[in-house]
Amino acid sequence: MVGHRFVEALRSRDAAGTWRVTVLSEEADAAYDRVGLTAYTEHWDRAQLALPGNDYAGDDQVELRLGCAVAEIDREARTVHTVTGESFEYDALVLATGSYAFVPPVPGRDLPGVHVYRTLDDLDAIRASAKSAMDSKSPVGVVIGGGLLGLEAANALRQFGLRTHVLEMSPHLMSAQLDEAGGTLLNRMMRGLGIEVHTAVGTDSIAPVQRHKPLRKSDVDDSMRISLNDGSTIDAGLVVFAAGVRPRDELARAAGLDMAQRGGVLTDLSCVTSDPNIYAIGEVAAIDGRCYGLVAPGYTTAEVVADRLLGGEAEFPGADMSTKLKLLGVDVASFGDAKGVTPNCLEVVVNDPVKQTYAKLVLSDDAKTLLGGILVGDASAYGVLRPMVASELPGDPLALIAPVSDGDAPALGVAALPDIAQICSCNNVTKGDLKEAICGGCDDVPSLKKCTLAGTSCGSCVPLLKQLLEAEGVEQSKSLCEHFSQSRAELFEIISATEIRTFSGLIERFGTGKGCDICKPTIASILASTSSDHILAGEQASLQDSNDHFLANIQKNGSYSVVPRSPGGEITPEQLILIGEIARDFDLYTKITGGQRIDMFGARVEQLPQIWARLVEGGMESGHAYGKSLRTVKSCVGSTWCRYGQQDSVNMAVEIEKRYRGLRAPHKIKMAVSGCARECAEAQSKDVGIIATEQGWNLYVCGNGGMSPRHAQLLAGDLDDETLIRYIDRFLMFYIRTADRLQRTAPWLEAMDGGLDHLREVVCNDSLGLAEEFEAAMERHVDGYACEWKGVLEDPEKLSRFVSFVNAPDVDDPTITFTERAGRKVPGATDIGMPKIRGFQEAK
Repeated sequence: MVGHRFVEALRSRDAAGTWRVTVLSEEADAAYDRVGLTAYTEHWDRAQLALPGNDYAGDDQVELRLGCAVAEIDREARTVHTVTGESFEYDALVLATGSYAFVPPVPGRDLPGVHVYRTLDDLDAIRASAKSAMDSKSPVGVVIGGGLLGLEAANALRQFGLRTHVLEMSPHLMSAQLDEAGGTLLNRMMRGLGIEVHTAVGTDSIAPVQRHKPLRKSDVDDSMRISLNDGSTIDAGLVVFAAGVRPRDELARAAGLDMAQRGGVLTDLSCVTSDPNIYAIGEVAAIDGRCYGLVAPGYTTAEVVADRLLGGEAEFPGADMSTKLKLLGVDVASFGDAKGVTPNCLEVVVNDPVKQTYAKLVLSDDAKTLLGGILVGDASAYGVLRPMVASELPGDPLALIAPVSDGDAPALGVAALPDIAQICSCNNVTKGDLKEAICGGCDDVPSLKKCTLAGTSCGSCVPLLKQLLEAEGVEQSKSLCEHFSQSRAELFEIISATEIRTFSGLIERFGTGKGCDICKPTIASILASTSSDHILAGEQASLQDSNDHFLANIQKNGSYSVVPRSPGGEITPEQLILIGEIARDFDLYTKITGGQRIDMFGARVEQLPQIWARLVEGGMESGHAYGKSLRTVKSCVGSTWCRYGQQDSVNMAVEIEKRYRGLRAPHKIKMAVSGCARECAEAQSKDVGIIATEQGWNLYVCGNGGMSPRHAQLLAGDLDDETLIRYIDRFLMFYIRTADRLQRTAPWLEAMDGGLDHLREVVCNDSLGLAEEFEAAMERHVDGYACEWKGVLEDPEKLSRFVSFVNAPDVDDPTITFTERAGRKVPGATDIGMPKIRGFQEAK
């Protein structure tokens, strides 16, 4: 990555073509995003990690040689020799050899199932070993090292389906970035997510498990036994070392260049080595004796050397060692003097173990200047806080990290930052640089990124770019993201008109790049809204978020919930018995929800198909609790049983739930039907609310619960059954076509020109002439509906996605406390998650 940045920097500044560059790369792949290495396990497509322009196509001044490792540097002849026998002369030599994964001298480190976590080839090898481990008697993976890289490796092993252990010599995870309190919370959160964390332990040895001679090939056990220095052992099928990195300085060392005391090629602030014709950049460079293991300072060294080769006098200004990580749904960030080593510094801490958040700010002794901080569980303030390091705070420090009340605005934004604040640490871009670019004509995020390089590396500062544009009064486009200039509504129309049915086809014709976490699930939702294709079929499966990926809601302990549909709250005695038997057999926690469903919690991934096979056989179907779709239609008992009921609310609720089940939308949709004005079903807090009258039904729309509750508004009154359904069809299709991504119906209506009056004209009076089209689209949905879980059970390829990540013995985790509710064990009030997931019990 740093070598590629150097070539880009040099070529962009060397208009006269003074320098010709030859790039010699040991790896077979051109420069790729090693920071995003874990994402490779989600798609296994190397091209998706390729850095833009890494082939230097069309640039005659750059020659790229892949798979061409250098064997020797001849400083006197100014020549490098490769392992293939080739020689290249140089006027200047830039060492960008990076680091290698450190493997401590543990006996057994060279066994076949032991790997490091560093390159794409490493991940391919880990994937092969993980498959063997899953097929063996030890579907367990062990990561040695609990730092940034170790947690990324643990995330990858868990995605492979292995029960994962992390071994860390320090008392807590990420000890280089977090203090004791933050690290302790992270330990608990990882354990709650199904990852076993062992701290303050070292690895003594790794050895093959000695078992009896197998009688059959299927009995072969290739597992290893990891012996720890506390006397315990772990049997595993796969071991990954992520115990840190060491600079790849062997070429420089052999060439006689000066080395730093702890390794790395010694350089001055201009990144020149003890040989004035040789420079070192990135992780191999020990600048004034110190190596920097992050991409941001590496990029800075690349810029310094590019400037020096063209006659400049740039020097390394120091490094921002801030880090931000989000894995398994857990946010972690540290910045500046995170551990408070500055003399006489002050600390402001908010520690909430119930909500699983920890925030600390380190301040100067007068409490005016921010020196650093740590965020665990909620790192949303990182983007604004990190640029404020070394700056005077705009207000009360506690207010910057205290929890935000519902409906309150965030405590501060990018407007509060001074112009010298560094918005993008990876590329050393300040707020002032961005403002200058905006004044120069950059009017959207893509143009800001192209002009300043901000947001082009790790991407964590991209939200701030949009905030800054808005703060500077630049009207923002409605582009879905940087890959699509169209809005979600425009993309909906494009897909409908062109009948494009794949993300790749859409982005090739109407977008740019490879897509992101914004456009992929959005396009997946549109594709699901415009056809009855199964969401896990073909390419579309890779676009889904974590819930749709497994057709279940992931819970905070890493297990999943199972929610069968109960239309209108109706359920038969046989179905009640079936749910009870399943909950008993799989040891699931059961709860009757406010949406009149029975939820079952605590299922492991590989149990989901087994559970749903029994539910489907019993006549039940997916309740879509995991999807941005219709969730529930709540009802009272209506005129069937209630003496006040004016219409049959139950029958109407059942009818509309069956009609709109599986309908994908920009956000979740909830409905309710009340049999009279007493409103027992609470219809006026729903996206679609129906209340019975003596003459028929009143239709209310755009009510939402949640953090910003909204009352639904009356759209039309005294409707007969047929008209009611017609209006709901039109309303839903209009919403699905025109709302922004993740926009509930209430804010959609608030943002609509003309508001409720316009909506009434469209739905009731067909002012746009689209009523017939809306109704036809809904009929296609109704005709094409099929239970998604039934589709999974009938397709072996889809079933293969549901692999285990937990294989816990039938014991409780001593770190988790429990209490009794309704005769069942549930987590204690201050604990982090659900009960420890049990081992599998074969369903009777």
